[in-house]
Amino acid sequence: MRFFLVVVFVLVVGAAAVAYGWLNGPLEQTTDTVDLSIEPGSNGREIAQSVADAGIAVHPDLLYLWFRVSGQSRQIKAGSYEIDRGTTPQSLLRKLVRGEEALRSVTLVEGWTFRQVRDALRKADSLKPDSQALSADDTMGRLGRAGVTAEGRFFPDTYTYSKGSSDLAVLQRAMRAMDKRLDAVWSQRDPQTPLKSPGELLTLASIVEKETGAPADRAEIAAVFTNRLRIGMRLQTDPTVIYGMGPAFDGNLRKKDLQTDTPWNTYTRDGLPPTPIAIPGKAALLAAARPATSKALYFVARGDGTSQFSTSLDAHNRAVNTYQRGQ
Repeated sequence: MRFFLVVVFVLVVGAAAVAYGWLNGPLEQTTDTVDLSIEPGSNGREIAQSVADAGIAVHPDLLYLWFRVSGQSRQIKAGSYEIDRGTTPQSLLRKLVRGEEALRSVTLVEGWTFRQVRDALRKADSLKPDSQALSADDTMGRLGRAGVTAEGRFFPDTYTYSKGSSDLAVLQRAMRAMDKRLDAVWSQRDPQTPLKSPGELLTLASIVEKETGAPADRAEIAAVFTNRLRIGMRLQTDPTVIYGMGPAFDGNLRKKDLQTDTPWNTYTRDGLPPTPIAIPGKAALLAAARPATSKALYFVARGDGTSQFSTSLDAHNRAVNTYQRGQ
């Protein structure tokens, strides 16, 4: 009897040692990094099979047994994972339970047009280009905002995403972020603003974003355009002309361009252009909602990034002579 107990004890200890060694030993895999995708609703057995199918040399039944014995089988999270060489069954389960997905990121920059946003998404690492074959209008339809222009509607920020995510999912998050920011600044708007809707605020903010060289000037620039809107004076801002020219703009804005009418040419048309011309950041949105207290109607670049503001045309012409013509 004693001998039998000794044998059982030895077998148990041996099995425990083998199990310990397996749990803490590196799994064999075909490449240095294996991409693993776990679909929502997958059960423990399906997840174990997915691990084996991804290129990790492990028997799925053995891995499933480990998931069950650990008591964490139902805590494994769906997502896209990168499994590095040297991963053990124990560290694998820990990664899957914590949901440590293989995240990537893409940054949308203040002042970008929707074309530039799409360009960034197209170049983003491991992001599915679901929107690339769609027009801007169709893209907005897929995002549940049919009839709304895509320009200016995506908040500039850095967005993380799991490997293999759709670019439409990133756009959805960026659109909601802009909606949230726009609603917040609209609620803080100056009661005397001539702007009639959050959409008009977004359009003005996009112009402020493109016209601002020095952040300290932003609220003053917003005041110039607000003052012009209030008295019915044309905005006459170059970035709107450039936007209206589209691909025809070669980097050099000429007098004939200012005189060529497009829906966005604020030299030939009154009021705000029909759409934003870029994506404004938080500061530009706030400046458009609450511009500086100023009577300025003009501004000109000083050449160092800042602007000279004037309340009269005569003063503005003198500033142009000083800073633009060196007179």
